[in-house]
Amino acid sequence: MRILLVEDDAGTAADIARALSAAGHLVSHVADGKQGLMEAIGGGFEVLVVDRMLPGLDGLGLVRALRAAGVATPALMLTARASLGDRVEGLDAGADDYLPKPFALPELLARVNALGRRPAAMAQEATVLRVADLEMDLLRRTVTRAGQRIDLQPREWRLLEYLLRHAGRVVTRSMLLEGVWDIHFDPRTSVVETHVSRLRAKLGEPHLIQTLRGAGYTIRPPDP
Repeated sequence: MRILLVEDDAGTAADIARALSAAGHLVSHVADGKQGLMEAIGGGFEVLVVDRMLPGLDGLGLVRALRAAGVATPALMLTARASLGDRVEGLDAGADDYLPKPFALPELLARVNALGRRPAAMAQEATVLRVADLEMDLLRRTVTRAGQRIDLQPREWRLLEYLLRHAGRVVTRSMLLEGVWDIHFDPRTSVVETHVSRLRAKLGEPHLIQTLRGAGYTIRPPDP
């Protein structure tokens, strides 16, 4: 795979590039966030590995700018800030995975490989997801309802995509934490409820996202 590494620490960058190259990947490295953004928008990369703390433009800003520009290349964010709040912030910015420092290089390789498999898996699936008059185009990265475009933040997009892929079925809070935020335990925060509420408001009425008390959530056509 072609991988763009955006990391300003020379030693860390050398170790990562060496490990990725040894695994057969083609690695391009830049040390500045603004340059990384330009390279990533230029295309041709299958995975991005981005440090959170960067000169010029930090990792959060870089990933947000990419998603706003419609660039969906999977991104792994590296950071020494490993609290739950930092992790959620990184994922909400549009990162697909989040790896705290220090980390073992085999784990980084495994996560990069997993991200690289996602586009191939998506190519075998439907590229347009629909419920009632709501439509999500995975290739054009657009969401419309009754023909009207709806702008979503990266985490709202992933939440809606997860719900649409499970349309008509009940998804629990734990399933959403794992599938949308990659959190494999219940942190007892309101992150799910907050994002569901925001997404429901953006999609408008009649509401398609239903809360099933004591069970979870489902997305389905409104009752007649």
